[in-house]
Amino acid sequence: MKQNDSVALCSLRQGDLLKNRNAWALGAAGLILLMLGTARAETPISVPEKSHPESVTASSDGTLYFGSFNQGGVMKAALGGKAEPFIKPGANGSRSVLGVLADEKSRTLYVCSNDLSGRGVPGPSETKGAWLKTFDLATGAPKGSFQLKDAKSFCNDIAIGGDGTAYVTDSFTPTVYSLKPGGTALEVWATDPLLAPAKDGVGLDGIAIGSDGQLYVTTFIPAKLFRIAIKDGKAGAITELKPSRPLDHADAMRAIGGDFLLIEGAGRLDKVTVTGDEAKVDVIKDGLAEPVSVTQVGNVAWIAEGKLSYLIGPNKGKDPGPFAITPVPLK
Repeated sequence: MKQNDSVALCSLRQGDLLKNRNAWALGAAGLILLMLGTARAETPISVPEKSHPESVTASSDGTLYFGSFNQGGVMKAALGGKAEPFIKPGANGSRSVLGVLADEKSRTLYVCSNDLSGRGVPGPSETKGAWLKTFDLATGAPKGSFQLKDAKSFCNDIAIGGDGTAYVTDSFTPTVYSLKPGGTALEVWATDPLLAPAKDGVGLDGIAIGSDGQLYVTTFIPAKLFRIAIKDGKAGAITELKPSRPLDHADAMRAIGGDFLLIEGAGRLDKVTVTGDEAKVDVIKDGLAEPVSVTQVGNVAWIAEGKLSYLIGPNKGKDPGPFAITPVPLK
């Protein structure tokens, strides 16, 4: 081997070693960033002091949106980031905010707004009644305002069908409303005595579209689970499903693959698998602090812990402690 060849080979080996070192360094840095990112993604997101969250939703980039039961408005937070105002309390005539749902296809954030002044929760505006409010998902600008028709109505939560139709649960009447894309008013989509709230109870609550294209709803007190058939956009048969164990304060529900994530106000996050008219209920996490809603980002469920008993229940006047949107890993 000539000297020049030896020098060239040595330089080549040094270059390879440098490349390998750089590759290792980049790989290690990537692993560290991945680990840090995972840690950030699983860090609870603080909710402003004395603001009781009632619902949470997420966009595909992992941004979380959640409203305030007592203060109104909507906050947003990137995973690992800090919550910041997105929709100002009282905007678009909104009041106390319950269900929120991000629909990226229509670039819309759907919001359930209610007048809770009769329960001692004044809210940030003077708007009476129950309303579905819509806002631009990118900017938070108002888009529309749609009133639920019954004087007793209580707008609770929202689901979006494959054709873009929004479905809304009414907790104080046995009614599911619908709003078609471009619609100017809510329509009574389904109503049935099966969905009626019991005396001194709370009726329709959680709502989701299953992988079978059918609509699923919960009732809060007593806690039940129903399937409502959708045929050509219209409501079909309503079937009460038989859970594998009794449910306790069945609240928000989101579809996850072929199953559902279900919140029980008694403190549980469940996975629900429906087969025929039966629903297998598996507890994912117990001991949550009065959970009210759930959304999914990747393999993590994010839980809004509303602690509403400290606002309108037996713990009213006591210190609820800090509020957070809490991550729960999904297996």
